[in-house]
Amino acid sequence: MEYKKYYRKTSLKQKGVGSFFLEEVSKYKPKTFLEIGVFHGVTARNVCELLSKLHGNNFKYVGLDLFEESDENKNEVIPNTTFSSNPIKRFYFKYIKRQNPYSLEAVEELLEKFKDNIHLIKGNSNKILQKIDMSKIDYVFLDGGHEYNTVLNDLNCCYEVINNNGIVLCDDYDLNQAPGVKKAIDDFVTEKQLKCSIICNGRFAKIQKN
Repeated sequence: MEYKKYYRKTSLKQKGVGSFFLEEVSKYKPKTFLEIGVFHGVTARNVCELLSKLHGNNFKYVGLDLFEESDENKNEVIPNTTFSSNPIKRFYFKYIKRQNPYSLEAVEELLEKFKDNIHLIKGNSNKILQKIDMSKIDYVFLDGGHEYNTVLNDLNCCYEVINNNGIVLCDDYDLNQAPGVKKAIDDFVTEKQLKCSIICNGRFAKIQKN
């Protein structure tokens, strides 16, 4: 399945990475998918399209993000939320769409086709994840905050998913600008004695039970 960008920004922009991601998700055919770090909603839309093909209307997508730049993410390594190098896209969203693509409203509009299958949550994963019933989640894509403590917190909150034979796929394992991601994943996997596969040339870390 081809990964589409929907005229927005995505962290899976490198050639072939998005399609690799969708192929990886399709192997497990999850019905309840949690994405931590929704950004512009591009991966969310691609996942919903994939799950719709696999399950028809019988799937659920849950997306969690701050959906704004604030003091809560000022120390995190996150992609630039604006189109600083693309004046056409900047003009399009500012003067035609009149919306910030990194906003809850903009992502809801992008996912309108699947409005009955999605649940978007605005908030900090350090506070929100512990309130989510993880027993109902069978696949997590973790691409939220990149600080060590944030990643470790997110992984600990997702442990029930793994313990129930689900998958947690972590992005940016090899990101030099955020060494805390790799360290948190390595520490978590070691402590919990889990299986961790480094895939897509080091880009993703796939965590599951041994």
